[in-house]
Amino acid sequence: MKNILESNSHVMLCVDMEVNGVPVNDLRIPPIFAFTFKKSNNQQLKPSKNPSVSMFIIEKSFLSPRLSLLRPPPHPHPSPTSPSRNYILKEAYRRNFPVKWAHSTSTMAAAPEDNTGSLKEQIAKVFEVSLKVTVPDEPEVAPLIAVCSKKEAGDYQCNNAMSLWSKIKGKGTEFRGPQPVGQAIMRNLPTSDMIESCSIAGPGFINVKLSTQWIAKRIQSMLTDGIDTWAPKLSVKRAIVDFSSPNIAKEMHVGHLRSTIIGDTLARMLEYSKVDVLRRNHVGDWGTQFGMLIEFLFEKFSDGEVNDQDIGELEVFYKASKQRFDGDAEFKERAQRAVVSLQGGEEKYRKAWAQICEISRKGFEKVYQRLGVHLEEKGESFYNPYIPGTLDLLRKKGLIEESEGAQVIFIEGKKVPLIVVKRDGGFNYASTDLAALWYRLNEEKAEWIIYVTDVGQREHFEMFFIAAKRVGWLSNNESEYPKTSHVGFGLVLGDDGKRFRTRSTEVVKLVDLLDEAKTRCKAALVERGKAAEWTAEELEQTAEAVGYGAVKYADLKNNRLTNYTFNFDQMLNDKGNTAVYLLYAHARICSIIRKSGKDIEELKREGQLLLQKDEERKLGLHLLQFAEVVEEACTNLLPNVLCEYLYDLSEKFTSFYSECQVVGSAEETSRLLLCEATAVVMRKCFHLLGITPVYKL
Repeated sequence: MKNILESNSHVMLCVDMEVNGVPVNDLRIPPIFAFTFKKSNNQQLKPSKNPSVSMFIIEKSFLSPRLSLLRPPPHPHPSPTSPSRNYILKEAYRRNFPVKWAHSTSTMAAAPEDNTGSLKEQIAKVFEVSLKVTVPDEPEVAPLIAVCSKKEAGDYQCNNAMSLWSKIKGKGTEFRGPQPVGQAIMRNLPTSDMIESCSIAGPGFINVKLSTQWIAKRIQSMLTDGIDTWAPKLSVKRAIVDFSSPNIAKEMHVGHLRSTIIGDTLARMLEYSKVDVLRRNHVGDWGTQFGMLIEFLFEKFSDGEVNDQDIGELEVFYKASKQRFDGDAEFKERAQRAVVSLQGGEEKYRKAWAQICEISRKGFEKVYQRLGVHLEEKGESFYNPYIPGTLDLLRKKGLIEESEGAQVIFIEGKKVPLIVVKRDGGFNYASTDLAALWYRLNEEKAEWIIYVTDVGQREHFEMFFIAAKRVGWLSNNESEYPKTSHVGFGLVLGDDGKRFRTRSTEVVKLVDLLDEAKTRCKAALVERGKAAEWTAEELEQTAEAVGYGAVKYADLKNNRLTNYTFNFDQMLNDKGNTAVYLLYAHARICSIIRKSGKDIEELKREGQLLLQKDEERKLGLHLLQFAEVVEEACTNLLPNVLCEYLYDLSEKFTSFYSECQVVGSAEETSRLLLCEATAVVMRKCFHLLGITPVYKL
């Protein structure tokens, strides 16, 4: 035993290979790495190649009953007070113990490297260690890590110095400005294989250059262990994504495209991040329109027995019933009575309603299958039984008031209240949404509920969320769970700048739009001679993958809040930021690997990835930033962030391939591995965007 410092809860030891004759390995003490104060479970102390001295900090609870064995003989002049934890931390650092995050060069057992989470998060962990030593009296200082704005300065930057200086100045600190704070943070960094060098810029900004060797190792580990090891860590455990939500008896049109594919991408990104996602299709399957539909159905089919062929196009049936409803007072009265019978549970009306819903459901499912979208339907009718109880909870809190014959919730700052019961006693969207939220929070135990609709519904969701906060279901702090988010999106426009419609001013059906995309893509492939090279099945599958992918990417690459113009010629262009260009880029990488004649799986096992040239390193670093991009896209609910990353990745690969010969070069093995890593990340991006990759074009 060299020495020991002891506080009420922790002990710092500096020991040789044996402690009072007991081998360190036999103590089986779970160490806490210096300065972190986090348990490292199931770790044992083992000798290392350098059997000199090991210093570590452990909790007293782990030492009992061994503390008496470890404690040295009493000092003849004991200190009247035990040192504080901060003193122990400072003393540990003063003695220059070479701590590394998640591993050590001492005789202490090396813990497994914590390479999980995003690159930014891993860098933050290293700086967190330094911050605890630099400013021990500021306990909750989160590392501020950002990508370096000037690439020549470094890869990342820690920006804590200025904000820390504003906190500690005037408190008797030894520092005399933000730059000395930054220098101390840099000086106190634990050694890490991740960081090659650091430098100070301006008022304490710490530029960090990552180790090129470490970047290469991380990429090679991904190739061996799989891309899922790069998934970001999110604090939310269960989320509901409410998207698509078409109305029964109406065909899905271009307006449903954005909600469906934006919602699907958000769900995919959250699922990749290990979040339990419940995909909800809140279809419009309840309400007054069903009275006119059912009554019209009874007129056409007196026995109430119908099938798909009888009704034909359901939307035509809907329009005919609406025409009768608007122009025939007697029919309108019967339709209103039919609503009462339906809501009262009368079997004849329930059966007719179920038939109409099922016909619509089959139509929706065909579209979802083509788009590769999975949803679980829980429509308005599902939540209807929960509405009375939900409104009672709101009444008990004094939120619901009478106003002009209706029951409403007044929202501060809004001219119009949130109506929850109409004058005729019927329920509406707000009452259904409140009941659905109660169910999702209490029955489905969701922590984050995400609603994907057009921006036109923004005010409804604002008022609805405020009501939920007032009743105590949601926190006023947006960073706390459970929480809700409205993912609004803009319009799909035609070349005339107006809503995208057919020449006859009809809304474009989603099925027709997908058919057109596939047909155009197939024609382009045939023109390039692929019909002679490929089987008919390959041609069909490729046309579908590229055509549907082009439609999705053209939408997702835009900031969802903006409108965008739908243009087939632009989205099917094989140049620029399009799905076609990106799918071509992926197919080219696959072709390079195939032409090498090498077994890529064997190279993964036996080859070594090196990043020797600048273009190789740039591509490698960009690959490693994948996780933080997914995390940003999830956190801000912006799929376009992932699209930008994917396009930049293809551009960086092009630069690499232009500068670095792959097949036949001395570095062939390493560069083939870099090609494969790029293809793996591209495929994961395609998957998250709901796009099927192609391997030859």
